Amino acid sequence: MAIADVDITEEPVESSRYSFPVEGMTCSACAARLEKALGRREGIREVSVNFALEQGDVVFDAGSVSEAEIAEAVAKTGFEIPRQQFSFGVDGMTCSACAARIEKVLNRLAGVESAHVNFALERADVSVLPGTVTLNDLADAVGKAGFSARIQSDAESRAEQDEAHRQKEQAQFQRELWTLIASILLTAPLVFQMIAMTLGVMFHLNPWTELALAAPVQLIIGARFYVAAYKALANKSSNMDVLVVMGTSAAFGYSLYLLLTLGQAAQGQLYFEASAVIITLVLMGKFLETRAKRGTTAAIRSLMDLRPETARVERGGVQVEVPIGDVLKGDLVIIKPGEKVSVDGEVEEGASEIDEALITGESLPVTKAIGDRVTGGSVNGAGLLKVRAAAVGEDTTLSKIIRLVEKAQSGKAPVQKLVDRISAIFVPVVVVIAFVTFTVWMIVSGSFEQALVAAVSVLVIACPCALGLATPTAIVTGTGAAARSGILIKDIEALERAHKIDAVIFDKTGTLTVGKPSVVGVHMLSGTDTDLMQLAASVQQSSEHPLAQAYLTWAQDRSLDLSPVEDFQSMTGKGVAAKVQGKTIAIGNRALMEEQGIALNDTQERAAAWESDAKTVTWVAVDGAVAGLIAIADPVRPEAKAAVDQLKSMGTKTLMLTGDAALVAASVAKEVGVDQAKGPVKPQDKAQEVEDLNAEGFSVAMIGDGINDAPALAQADVGIAMGSGTDIAMETAGITLMRNDPRLVPGAISASRATFRKIRQNLFWAFIYNVIGIPLAAFGMLSPAIAGAAMAMSSVSVVTNSLLLRRWAPKLND
Repeated sequence: MAIADVDITEEPVESSRYSFPVEGMTCSACAARLEKALGRREGIREVSVNFALEQGDVVFDAGSVSEAEIAEAVAKTGFEIPRQQFSFGVDGMTCSACAARIEKVLNRLAGVESAHVNFALERADVSVLPGTVTLNDLADAVGKAGFSARIQSDAESRAEQDEAHRQKEQAQFQRELWTLIASILLTAPLVFQMIAMTLGVMFHLNPWTELALAAPVQLIIGARFYVAAYKALANKSSNMDVLVVMGTSAAFGYSLYLLLTLGQAAQGQLYFEASAVIITLVLMGKFLETRAKRGTTAAIRSLMDLRPETARVERGGVQVEVPIGDVLKGDLVIIKPGEKVSVDGEVEEGASEIDEALITGESLPVTKAIGDRVTGGSVNGAGLLKVRAAAVGEDTTLSKIIRLVEKAQSGKAPVQKLVDRISAIFVPVVVVIAFVTFTVWMIVSGSFEQALVAAVSVLVIACPCALGLATPTAIVTGTGAAARSGILIKDIEALERAHKIDAVIFDKTGTLTVGKPSVVGVHMLSGTDTDLMQLAASVQQSSEHPLAQAYLTWAQDRSLDLSPVEDFQSMTGKGVAAKVQGKTIAIGNRALMEEQGIALNDTQERAAAWESDAKTVTWVAVDGAVAGLIAIADPVRPEAKAAVDQLKSMGTKTLMLTGDAALVAASVAKEVGVDQAKGPVKPQDKAQEVEDLNAEGFSVAMIGDGINDAPALAQADVGIAMGSGTDIAMETAGITLMRNDPRLVPGAISASRATFRKIRQNLFWAFIYNVIGIPLAAFGMLSPAIAGAAMAMSSVSVVTNSLLLRRWAPKLND
């Protein structure tokens, strides 16, 4: 017998290609090592890693290896595939369960590492492996879940889409208002009937009239609940709309059944008013909730409103008005009196006062002249300015601030993750409780009517919205209030850690002190201090020594006219000398005076006193005789002591670190009142000081300029950068203070504590409504109408409580 040939060839496995960026490679050997590591994995056919392009390319068997496993293998080799971040708006959510459903849908997509949906902000933030998922893929997934995604692109279209969304939101708000009014008008006669019966007046509407009033409310006005409930159930989920639909449909359906079977005899036995009142109250609650939520996002809206739509640019000697997206770096922008500054840049011509209140929180206008920097979004005063654009579009300080605030507001506090898990099972649990309630009432009372009323009450009083809104509304409002005061909180982690801070380390220079030498004392032996300083500042015009600027600033502040200089000499480590107005002027330390044989006369005592306070003393000699002496120091900020006092009153330990000598450290520490001061401390050693405090059990905040204090800022539980917010500090520090006011440090801690206090209050109110309300409803102690009102008020009370945070402001009283 011949044996037939049998084809046992396996079907070819489908292959896929994944190209991805790689971070962390330092040489070609790194690329080779990564190629080797990936090539050893089963299912990977080809590997190519390009060190110059920092790019990887892998061909793999689609069924045996995934992009996520490739990324994990890259990470295990010691390199990193940077994640791609997408943010977009989401329309159509009605409660926190909707947000949880969208998160679940997005997280199921291959390549999505994490997805967070903020119900309060109506925004999704998604982290994906690059090259796996596009923004359109995410939008399609959101659409299939029954919602719609708002995609934003570049800066100009983003501004246009923000405005379009705002207009759409306003139109929707108006429609909801008119829908609510219609629902109230149709429900009012039914409510009047209920009130009359409560007062003992036997008044009943005709049953068919009740149907005519209730049907439009249930089937037309309430159609939105049916649509949302269907979408939720179609996606194997549940939300508040499911509870509303089940409760009102049961009451309406039972009443309709009685009317059709009993006719006129059904009068007095119907529950049309219950279904209509529940829908009306839920609509009212959602309307008030929407209105309140708009208040929580007021800070980000205010910042967005600062962005001008056009700019006046001088090109070829002609002024033209162009869309803000067409302004180029280097353009000369004309800012007329009263206009918003359209770009970040430097004043080339003119002088004015600029209102930067919404950017930095500084309440008083700031004077700007030639050479000063201005920030886009601030408001010009009475002067005409010509500004050379240094940053435009998304690179402006205002755009960076908006991104930081949005990032902080979209985050989730650790407690929110627990709330999300509770919300995910909330509706199914409530449905089970309602079913059990109905069953028990039927067994105990035998009354279908009583059982139905109790079950409906359970369904409508349960509100997952309040739980979902408790944390995000407080975070949005709290970070917004902080931003209005010039405190930028980078993310939820920084906000969460800041409220636990019990030790604060200040860098000295530029933080507790102004950060540049200033003349702090002038002692004359004859004449006036103005005469002496006019001569000294004239000499210092030719000096490049750091202390020379202190003289010039003193003279400039007093509008002194400086004289020409002749025969200028600089003597390293000693001082300078020159001829001014025919006089020989020498400015320097003791060594210079001794070298030139100039007697110090009666200045020694004053000099010793200044030096004991860590001030630098220089003598000024005119024609070989001492005319006076000048004290120079880096002055302490006038707000520094108030800041330290506030921190102490909050129970916080205060320290100061400086690279200056111990004498200087002790002097400044005494003036501002810190608990402990150390100097000299090298920048690289400041991180060790933070680590030592952590080892003692302290939660530490480090306050610095965000650059040379970077190691300490990174080591600290919270890094707080002082400054204008225009440099790298905005990207690296957990918290950035938009102006150099140390009082914002206790302000940042206070904002965090106030926000988390509000979160705890909100969670209390959210839980207490359900913990008390559901048992009362189950025991038949609440009517469906009262249950509906309680449900509506639970969300409103939570959001309103969060809105109280808008009144928060840092204490700036000295």
